[in-house]
Amino acid sequence: MTNYNNIELLKKYFQHITPGQEEQFGLLKSLYTEWNERINVISRKDINCLYLHHVLHSLSIAALIKFKPGTQILDVGTGGGFPGIPLAIMFPACRFTLIDSIAKKIKVVEAVAQALNLTNIAAQQQRAEAVKQSFDFVTGRAVTELSVFTAWVWGKISPNGQNALPNGIICLKGGDLSNEIATTRNAFYLSEKQISEYTVQQFFNEEYFNFKKIVYIQR
Repeated sequence: MTNYNNIELLKKYFQHITPGQEEQFGLLKSLYTEWNERINVISRKDINCLYLHHVLHSLSIAALIKFKPGTQILDVGTGGGFPGIPLAIMFPACRFTLIDSIAKKIKVVEAVAQALNLTNIAAQQQRAEAVKQSFDFVTGRAVTELSVFTAWVWGKISPNGQNALPNGIICLKGGDLSNEIATTRNAFYLSEKQISEYTVQQFFNEEYFNFKKIVYIQR
């Protein structure tokens, strides 16, 4: 039986992780437990299910797409570092910029990244609208309505991509997204093929993911 409280859950789906990555993933529980006692960045009831509710959920993006080395990713509304930190561990040759408008959350991201020696992360207290540079992909997890999120970042996505999926937005959300997707498609004049919806259970079979979705929007 899979233990939801350690990295064996991750290894169930990502057998290729290196010993170094395994060590980094293994440290997340103690780091977030320690920081959560000072700054509440994760729900108190969730901390004991960190690997299921936060780490593996974040890595559903890694199940959807294997970012090629050099890919630049912006993680908007990162909170305590999700999905950005697990993805940065999984893709050490990619560059991640994690932003949040709340300073104390960025403090946690910086401390965790430093403790894990994640040199491919830049953490900034910033709103998405204020970001100047461009990226290959923008990620977010339950940040806001899809159309609002898209408006924040649409102009910050580079037109030239190198990955299996064209550059765009990858959002982790839940529930029935049909209205949000229709609103976003109409607002940005998107074709049917530019927005794809995946269930996380296409990749992970735990019951927790029954209603979890990944939305990909091609720029």
